Amino acid sequence: MNPSIRIPLSPALPRRAAAAAMAVLALALQPAWSQQPYPARPVKIVVGYSAGGAVDIVARTMAQSLSAGLGQPFVVDNKPGAGTNIAVKAVIDAAPDGHTLLMAANALAANMALYQPVPFDAEKDLVAVSLIGRVPVVIAAGANAPYSSIAQLVAAAKAKPGSIAFATPGNGSTPHLAAELFARAAGISLTHVPYRGGAQAVTDVAGGQVPLLAMNALEVKPQVASGKLKVLAVLSAQRSPIFPDAPTIAESGFKGFEASVWYALMAPAQTPAAIVDRLHAEVQKALRSPEVMERMSSVGGEVLPGSRAAMVSLLRSERQRYEKLVREAGIKPD
Repeated sequence: MNPSIRIPLSPALPRRAAAAAMAVLALALQPAWSQQPYPARPVKIVVGYSAGGAVDIVARTMAQSLSAGLGQPFVVDNKPGAGTNIAVKAVIDAAPDGHTLLMAANALAANMALYQPVPFDAEKDLVAVSLIGRVPVVIAAGANAPYSSIAQLVAAAKAKPGSIAFATPGNGSTPHLAAELFARAAGISLTHVPYRGGAQAVTDVAGGQVPLLAMNALEVKPQVASGKLKVLAVLSAQRSPIFPDAPTIAESGFKGFEASVWYALMAPAQTPAAIVDRLHAEVQKALRSPEVMERMSSVGGEVLPGSRAAMVSLLRSERQRYEKLVREAGIKPD
């Protein structure tokens, strides 16, 4: 308590006056940032992946819209490493004033199952601002790979077990888990090559260093368009509008392996509700704008406007789903 502030609490002090005095005291003791208009300075959006990847692209798309809507720069801060845990913990430890946010993906839920001891509790240590959107996962191969379909891939893998490597944006990522479970169902053994984000993984597969790739559609689109990658299957219920000739995984003979990468904006726990609500409203406005909708659809994704409660529910259900997947597939962090 500020020693310069004195409030007499004598019995003679009227009850209403005492209440008013305590309210003044509470206001005086609030942190300075809570009394300033939001945002009071540039806002940092932390991304747990390297620049150029899907999460980075989504974060920069939202940063541009939020900068225009809230009148302060929103800048992306890439902090790759430890399966995104470095970025998550940086946001958890940040001041809960709305000036440090996290652009999260499925790893936020998966890492609570993948890492022991549990590195954080996303439901307690963070607060959901908004779900942003989702992009389907694809299985792709280099242009010179000797297989152009899931059936050919399975045959090649069975002929030489363990000889085919597949790249992903990280250990425990949605593409990794989806590919591992597909391999188990197909009765094949693939060798996982995890990367710290998708950009370098895509580059290496396109260059022939690794033959196979499990990645979200957003990150492979440019290389597919240039002929350096070929999509063997899309892990969505319907064919992707940007890869209309690529069959779904169900059409390829394996049902139940639909997988998408989702993106969400999070803030540190204890961030004032007024700030979270304002951010949520601005995100919803951005997601309904033609510019953001077109940007997401052009790379094979879709925006997902909705309530904060819907994001909380998704995070909880995804955590439970990943606990089951990690246990069944026996996946361990690198």
